[in-house]
Amino acid sequence: MKKNITVLIMILYSSLAVGQDNTFIVDALVDPKIPGNTIKVGGPGADIEGFNNSSIQYAINSLGENGGTIILSPGEYEIIAPISLKSNTILTGSGKETILKKARGIQTEYIEDADYGELKLTVKNPEGFIPGMKIQVTDDNNSSCWNVSTAYITEIIENVIYIDDYLIRDYRSDRGGKISNASSIIDVIEAENVVVKNLLVDGNKEENFKMDGCNGSGIYIFKSKKVTVDNVIVKDFNGEGISWQITENVTIKNSEISGSGNIGLHPGTGSPLSRIENNDVHDNAVDGLFICWRVHHSKVIGNRFYKNGRYGICTGHKDSDVLFENNHVFENGSDGINLRGERAINAPHRNTFKNNIIENNGKISGGYGMSFNSPAEDVKVIGNTIRDTGSGTQKAGLYFYQNALPVTAEDNDMSGHKLGDVLYQKDSDQ
Repeated sequence: MKKNITVLIMILYSSLAVGQDNTFIVDALVDPKIPGNTIKVGGPGADIEGFNNSSIQYAINSLGENGGTIILSPGEYEIIAPISLKSNTILTGSGKETILKKARGIQTEYIEDADYGELKLTVKNPEGFIPGMKIQVTDDNNSSCWNVSTAYITEIIENVIYIDDYLIRDYRSDRGGKISNASSIIDVIEAENVVVKNLLVDGNKEENFKMDGCNGSGIYIFKSKKVTVDNVIVKDFNGEGISWQITENVTIKNSEISGSGNIGLHPGTGSPLSRIENNDVHDNAVDGLFICWRVHHSKVIGNRFYKNGRYGICTGHKDSDVLFENNHVFENGSDGINLRGERAINAPHRNTFKNNIIENNGKISGGYGMSFNSPAEDVKVIGNTIRDTGSGTQKAGLYFYQNALPVTAEDNDMSGHKLGDVLYQKDSDQ
């Protein structure tokens, strides 16, 4: 990797030329001083040359505590470990010509149990793993959500991999215990005032192992505030496209999320004040938008959710006071919009669905425009177009499971449903 070599040579030459007194600035070798806190990374003429995550991370770390802007030139950057963004940082590319591509996946078994609190893994084959790489640790009983351990490799000695963070579970080597280099492409962890914009994130799904969405995704935001993703393409990540957990004021806008091996967009674990606006979310294996736990006082406006494997939009646990307006939800595998089953105290109360177009869903298994499987109070469905235009897959406009409460439905235009515009579970064998 070239690290600002041209600039450094000029600094050294200039210093040596003045009296040959060895007064050159040594710390320039590790701390480049870039006017205006803007650093260009990439091809010839960049402040830091190199098309890989190390070059980008070096630039980010060089900004210091006050932050600044990292500008990525066009080209394909090989990502073997997540780009970790810090507070007050803008990461911007040159549009879809700036490609952050996940390197080939590596996986091996560990041959003795990996126990809670350990900082090492004894593995069958360490080939391909290197220090600085991020890994996930699982077994058959601990393979999802907060049961997965993640850490960076610090050292490898023979077949022992040392890591920088304690394992959070007891993992059994005789129950499918594995480690892989499945990790995010961009991480925003415990940071605020961060912007990611104008670039393409390529998950290289066919060459990578599946990543759990609570711990990583194409772009992963965790315990962070005031983060914006704008005009970004996230495609083919073997896991979730964009996941944000334990956050406030996260905005995802003007972006395209497609081809994910799981969910397209996943806000959860307490992420109020989320804003999802003007995105195309399509062809993801499960849901387009899965609103998980405690994503309240948020807005979902002007998006297109289509051709996802299950629901276009799914919401549930304490996901209250959310506005869904002017979205187009169509040709998803099951229901267009689903309010999943919850106990009354935890239901998604006071949500409003306004001026959306919901059509031709149920392409895989048959489904409904909107389904209500939750005793949510004060739900409003106003001014929507809910229809089947001839596909025959969207069986009803509004479907109410037995535990659902009535909703306020006004001025909706519903048509083309073979089982009727409004259907109740007690009246149907569906």
